Amino acid sequence: MKNMKFILMAIALIALMPSCKKNRENATYRIHLTDQPGEYNNVYVDIQEIKIHSNNGGWIDVTDFTPGVYDLLEFNNGMDTLLCSVDLPAGRVTQIRLILGNSNAVVVNGITHPLSTPSGQSSGLKLNVQHELVAGNSYDIWLDFDAAKSVVANGNGGYLLKPVIRVFTDLTNGKIKGYVTPMFAAPVVYAIQGQDTLASIPNSDGFFMICGLSGVYDIHIIPATSAYSNVYLNNVQTQFGVITDLGIITIP
Repeated sequence: MKNMKFILMAIALIALMPSCKKNRENATYRIHLTDQPGEYNNVYVDIQEIKIHSNNGGWIDVTDFTPGVYDLLEFNNGMDTLLCSVDLPAGRVTQIRLILGNSNAVVVNGITHPLSTPSGQSSGLKLNVQHELVAGNSYDIWLDFDAAKSVVANGNGGYLLKPVIRVFTDLTNGKIKGYVTPMFAAPVVYAIQGQDTLASIPNSDGFFMICGLSGVYDIHIIPATSAYSNVYLNNVQTQFGVITDLGIITIP
């Protein structure tokens, strides 16, 4: 009877070995959606499919994903949503493809306008990335839609969706946060590094956060009303894993 127990335990261990080996050969890849804001009420993006290309597995259809319409403006100032988490073979991820549906829309002054997409995007929105995956590790990446640049007026009262997306990883995710007062100034916060400009529209309490930063930035706080002056904070250092707190910034 004792020998029979040992035999059953051995069979169970052998049955588990393939799945354990598979897990050791894979890496977990998590894709988040976040946003740089635009001055709209809502920007809805209809994501129906996600495909990932790996040099060690070709094109992979992500099945752990619920298709749906996402309001980009809900994911501002450090907020995001997890689109999917998928196990991929170790190697290099070279491209992510988002297949968009037909329910893209922008709300401007309370009026909803459909967002048409260029015909060239019929095969999907392609994002070229170069991410090395090591077996057994987990990785997070963020797809940072720039709502202000992605929604384009076409001149006849309609709007086009031409997505401008910045991709950053957990290795390039330094952050800047702070509070701006007074909010009567309707300020916009910009982080500028060379030719790259990232923006944040503070929340109603003045809080702002800009993510996906690496290196030194100049921070410009620009009020919308002429009664207030611009604020400039130069040479603000950011680094991986650190939230640089600028504290409370008063607009004169």
